[in-house]
Amino acid sequence: MSPLEPGARSPALDATTIRGLPVSVPSRRARWVHVQFRRFAGCPVCNFHLMTMAKRQPEIEAAGVHQIVIFHSTAEEMMKYQAQLPFDCVADAGMHHYRRWGVQKSLRSLLHPRVLLNGARWVLTQRRFYRKAENGMVGLPADFLVDGEGIVRASKYGAHADDQWDVDELLSLARGL
Repeated sequence: MSPLEPGARSPALDATTIRGLPVSVPSRRARWVHVQFRRFAGCPVCNFHLMTMAKRQPEIEAAGVHQIVIFHSTAEEMMKYQAQLPFDCVADAGMHHYRRWGVQKSLRSLLHPRVLLNGARWVLTQRRFYRKAENGMVGLPADFLVDGEGIVRASKYGAHADDQWDVDELLSLARGL
């Protein structure tokens, strides 16, 4: 599928979180839904990024943003890494949602200094390393901000594994739209 641009209708997403709770896009739970596509559950770069998001979750919620994070891993594998996160996490080992939202894979996902730096920061702070990379290591991240009607209001397809919105960018988008 081709990339989703602002103004496009998002693909419907009806899923179950790794905790067994239903989530959907569009959603009436919040003004905005931030749909994040990450790589495999043990990805140190993804987990470092999500750790920074988790620390600022109260600010994100105050801005009316509900976060849904999707990994191309099984729920069992995700429970090892994402169970403590304060937002909804969804397993998509079959990569069904990735295809529908136009999220890609590329060898360039690993070719940026920030990938190595932030991956190493997570390994050093958490003192853990992944044992399995379900669906491979070359996935690219993607971020979408979707309104209550299911319209994509902002999107970003990452050029490498550590190319996603940070909290300040997300908050700026949510407040500016």
